[in-house]
Amino acid sequence: MLATLDLAYQSELAGAGDWLHMLPIAVGAHPLVHLNAALNTLATLLLLIGLWQIKRGLEIRHGRVMLSALFVSAMFLTSYLAYHFAVELTVRFTHPGPVKYAYYAILLSHVLLAVTVPFLALAATIYGIRAVGWGKAAALPPAEKARNRAKHLKVVRWAFPIWLYVSVTGVVVYLMLYHLWPSAELDPTLTTVPPSIAAPGSVGG
Repeated sequence: MLATLDLAYQSELAGAGDWLHMLPIAVGAHPLVHLNAALNTLATLLLLIGLWQIKRGLEIRHGRVMLSALFVSAMFLTSYLAYHFAVELTVRFTHPGPVKYAYYAILLSHVLLAVTVPFLALAATIYGIRAVGWGKAAALPPAEKARNRAKHLKVVRWAFPIWLYVSVTGVVVYLMLYHLWPSAELDPTLTTVPPSIAAPGSVGG
């Protein structure tokens, strides 16, 4: 599948001409980049819906939505790893000025916190499932469910804001790099595609 995407991607770039300046997005971006941004956006929406539901006492609906958010985030992680290890395409932020420092500050915080999300989100999910008694957890005694509820609440104080921040900043980084201040490596006004873009896989991820 990745090979098919790469062929379509390179074909699109090879056929690009003067009409590139008419497009609102950076054509040089690999399709997985846009997929990752879409998954991050969806995860953000699900997290906000989950927050809205739990604040209104809709615990069961909240649990289902948060499981969906976990699934979407897992899909994102799979796509992200595929992009960086299979495609191996790196695009640098080349816009000068203060915005460059803002970009790298956001990117650094995003990357550092993203490392913790799988562990925090999974722990919060497991405790939450045991707290409400879903599946095999239905057989747990009330005292054990209460202990898991307390653990769930303790974890989500950190897990939720970090998870939400990582999802939001993932979209922000995407918008800054590919839409608001497109990298010179993806400049749609160029009549020729830079070598680093024309040959995916030639640049380390």
